[in-house]
Amino acid sequence: MSLADELLADLEEAGDEGEDGLYPEEERDSDGEPNQGSADGGLEDIPEEMEVDYSKAESVASIAKLRNSKQFSEIMDKISEYIGKQRKNSEVSGPVEADPEYRLIVAANNLTVEIDNELNIIHKFTRDKYSKRFPELESLVPDSLDYIRTVKELGNNLEKCKNNETLQQILTNATIMVVSVTASTTQGSLLSEDELKQLEEACDMALELNQSKHRIYEYVESRMSFIAPNLSIIVGASTAAKIMGIAGGLTNLSKMPACNLMLLGAQRRTLSGFSSTSLLPHTGFIYHCDVVQSLPPDLRRKAARLVASKCTLAARVDSFHESSDGKVGYDLKEEIERKFDKWQEPPPVKQVKPLPAPLDGQRKKRGGRRYRKMKERLGLTEIRKHANRMTFAEIEDDAYQEDLGFSLGQLGKSGSGRVRQAQVNEATKARISKSLQRTLQRQSMTYGGKSTVRDRSSGTSSSVAFTPLQGLEIVNPQAAEKKVAEANQKYFSNMAEFLKVKKEAKM
Repeated sequence: MSLADELLADLEEAGDEGEDGLYPEEERDSDGEPNQGSADGGLEDIPEEMEVDYSKAESVASIAKLRNSKQFSEIMDKISEYIGKQRKNSEVSGPVEADPEYRLIVAANNLTVEIDNELNIIHKFTRDKYSKRFPELESLVPDSLDYIRTVKELGNNLEKCKNNETLQQILTNATIMVVSVTASTTQGSLLSEDELKQLEEACDMALELNQSKHRIYEYVESRMSFIAPNLSIIVGASTAAKIMGIAGGLTNLSKMPACNLMLLGAQRRTLSGFSSTSLLPHTGFIYHCDVVQSLPPDLRRKAARLVASKCTLAARVDSFHESSDGKVGYDLKEEIERKFDKWQEPPPVKQVKPLPAPLDGQRKKRGGRRYRKMKERLGLTEIRKHANRMTFAEIEDDAYQEDLGFSLGQLGKSGSGRVRQAQVNEATKARISKSLQRTLQRQSMTYGGKSTVRDRSSGTSSSVAFTPLQGLEIVNPQAAEKKVAEANQKYFSNMAEFLKVKKEAKM
């Protein structure tokens, strides 16, 4: 489906919704009329001849009359006159709209829109004529200018697709391969000499109009510092001239919202089975300008939206001829670059924060006799104090073979250097119950034969003694100690009781 067919289909759909649906709200001027310039050239710029089948037209000059018009010739002649001169803002006296060169620039911008419409007419004429020879070429080459150049190069001889250097400069290698394969199986018929001549004339006219459009762009680009200095500072003179030419002038550009300005210059492509990964939908001249392309690919769409919004502000400033020195443009560009730098900053390094100091306050200590006695029982004992005490300049033996460096300190050593013996603190001394004391005393009592294990005496002691009277005599070396122990056990033991209690007579 061509551009004209798509626009006609849109018109038919909009007709069902009413007359107000033909033109969007943002494409109307202050008088309620639709603007003459839009992203697609404006719906009202579509001539009625596009609805006609151009295959029956005698020549392209009968339908495309812009190139031979007086207006086209006058504008191109004036451009040739002014293009070699240099203009400065100081040369302008009075309002800018009264300057003749400014009026020429506005007329040139409007002329570029008419040239685009004329190119669409010529493309439809060429397509209708050449569909007799190669009807499949329209779907393989969707771009209008590439289609016209391909038709001019091929003509009646479709075998030129193979190994054609001129065609390689127009189309990609993949497209040339598909075109050559399709051309070998096409059902089209040969064209007559008159038809070939009409096609060649149409192709020459289209290429000449396209060249004139680029010449207008070059001229407007050279005068952008005079027309829109702030807009040129942001996106460059070339991109500013292109978007202003498509919009139909600086005034129409200033009335556009940023979302529509970003789409100026977007092309709709028919892929015909090719991969769509390399295409970027909804991208226009602003997306392809140097400011946006300098960023990484993942930030370009976001950057295009930002640049479009700033271009809208700059265009409105330029339309009212404010800030002719470009100060607003420099400020907006500095803001754009500052945001670009912010987007590309690496994320901050996460620092390992230490745990905060605990906020627990001092606990209330319990006082009283019970707490003091518990603290005394759990205090450091004399045994532990002796084990922790070390002798100066003395090599100590290890307590265990496995734990090297662990010694018993002053435990079991005499001559500690202290004059007085350490006093035993009864509070910290280990306590045993009375029942345990009785049990230990019963176990220490000896019954039956003598045993070194039970008596805990030395194993080398013997009960055999040498006497001068009898020689060998069995004696008990601990007999005296045993008598003393029995007496103590009887009278002074913890288990001793009163043997006799006298009852006093009552008085």
